[in-house]
Amino acid sequence: MFPGGGWDGDANGHVHPPPASLSLDVLLITTGAVALAEIGDKTQLLALMLGIRLRRPAAVILGILVATLANHAIAAWAGVTVAGWIGMEALRWGLGLSFLAMAAWLLVPDAMGDEPRVAAGLGPFLTTAVAFFLVEMGDKTQIATVALAARFNDPVLVTAGTTLGMMLANVPVVLCGRAIANRVPLKAMRGIAAALFVVLGLLTLLGAG
Repeated sequence: MFPGGGWDGDANGHVHPPPASLSLDVLLITTGAVALAEIGDKTQLLALMLGIRLRRPAAVILGILVATLANHAIAAWAGVTVAGWIGMEALRWGLGLSFLAMAAWLLVPDAMGDEPRVAAGLGPFLTTAVAFFLVEMGDKTQIATVALAARFNDPVLVTAGTTLGMMLANVPVVLCGRAIANRVPLKAMRGIAAALFVVLGLLTLLGAG
């Protein structure tokens, strides 16, 4: 396990949770990283479209929350599982390079493609939950969740942080629509998010906690 991530065990096999300050660090890092990565992402564009079209903000927000929790829980579990399959040295290099690749990917603007097809008559909540879950599959923020979970070895905390980040980025868009979306400096936000992943990548490659 990398220093600074996950739960530790002693020589007697007893498992100890990380210090509260460390848990807060992981929560803040995962929340901030995903909130910034979500700015201008296609799932945020989907949230904007659903908010305008369905005109049921509470149902849309709840649908985004449920879809994100389910999607990111799967992603975090996958990240921790993969981390357990490979050696520490390979994991360090793989994660470090993945974070750097994520930084480059974040600089590429997203555009909403074809609208996801969901069954008619599902209602605002289910329409949002199904559409958001499908669009999030393989998206930047899902891949980031996989890498962050592998890095910090705590799927519950990472899922909580990345979900919170998604909600911080998407709830204002659903509530305020284009008025807020047009005011966000997308290029600057993508640059900040990319810089954060560069720092995570370099720290991981250098073996820093």
